[in-house]
Amino acid sequence: MSTQDVAKQWAQMCREGKNLECIENLYAENVVSKEMPGMPGEVISGKQNVWNKGKDWLESVEGFHSSEISEPVVAGNFFTSKMSFDCTFKERGRQQMEEVCLYEVKDGKIASEQFFYSM
Repeated sequence: MSTQDVAKQWAQMCREGKNLECIENLYAENVVSKEMPGMPGEVISGKQNVWNKGKDWLESVEGFHSSEISEPVVAGNFFTSKMSFDCTFKERGRQQMEEVCLYEVKDGKIASEQFFYSM
């Protein structure tokens, strides 16, 4: 798959709430995931570990009030998207979040992801 194809499928799956299936289908086995410096799980590698991180995050949410995934912007082997959420966390209450996500595609799979947000 081309970077454009991966980006389109990623956006569609995320909009449908199929985040874990997205990892299973679109991510490389040796994917690297990076959060903001100092955050828990700042750097995680391996598809199963990234899947576990995603599952843990989803399980920390009590309910989603709204979410938005922007159309991906593709440049070479990279694509980016803005994600916005209004959700209630089990431990932290209701929060609105906004982040920019950057993905690198190699051999038709997401090889890395990095998230940028205000803390």
